[in-house]
Amino acid sequence: MGAKAGFALKLVQWFIRGIQFGCSALILALFSYFLAVLTNRNLPIPTWARAVEGISGIGVLYTILGLLLLCCLAGHPFTSFIAIVLDICFIGSYIYVASAVRDGASSCTGTVNTVFGTGRAEDLINDQHPTYRQACQMETACLAVAIVAIIFFVFSALLEVVLVRHRRKERRFGPSPANNYTSGYGSRRGIFGLFRRRGTVKTTHSNDLPEHTHPDQMRQSYNTETTAVAPEAGTYNGTYNKYQHNGQVAYPETGTATPHTQPAGYRY
Repeated sequence: MGAKAGFALKLVQWFIRGIQFGCSALILALFSYFLAVLTNRNLPIPTWARAVEGISGIGVLYTILGLLLLCCLAGHPFTSFIAIVLDICFIGSYIYVASAVRDGASSCTGTVNTVFGTGRAEDLINDQHPTYRQACQMETACLAVAIVAIIFFVFSALLEVVLVRHRRKERRFGPSPANNYTSGYGSRRGIFGLFRRRGTVKTTHSNDLPEHTHPDQMRQSYNTETTAVAPEAGTYNGTYNKYQHNGQVAYPETGTATPHTQPAGYRY
């Protein structure tokens, strides 16, 4: 159970980091396009545009590193603490990104404000594409993915705490008889289990040999002259001669002979 739960938690964290990577990569790509157009047309580059470019670039590197480290360092207290701190920092950073592109929340009609300046939606920027409407729609996309990134950075920080707690339970409780000596941790006994007497652990060993007979369980017979019969009874003093019955010898000792008599009414 513990191994499956750990794998499921890692899988969820991989999914969350993947969403964060996609959001950061999309913002990085769009603002790289904005900066390239502004540079080629000798237009002034706003400081906030450079900041958004840097935040999204660092976000891409961080999420890639997080995806790689999940394979071997998931749940380690030190790395998880650093990840939680960075996730909180990126929550604040993407709040700044969302506020920087807040003009994208408009309907992108009429007069719009974009990274290229203010103009009518249908006009070209310096008589070249894109139009102000297209630039506004790009900022709308950046605003949407920035909000998604904020939500998923909150989820990843919380999941890091869960991964640390799961790892500690793995080290504290497993493997043990409660989980059949496999990875994971056993179920808690509860408050009433403290007063319950522990029973023998049931195990299944199909390859074990049967227990050998002990000397005190052996029956004295066959190659002996007497057989132990009812040793607690005092009638026979605990012995019984198997070669005699009613005082007659059934099997004489070797080397002795008994006289032969012809039965009455019998002819040879």
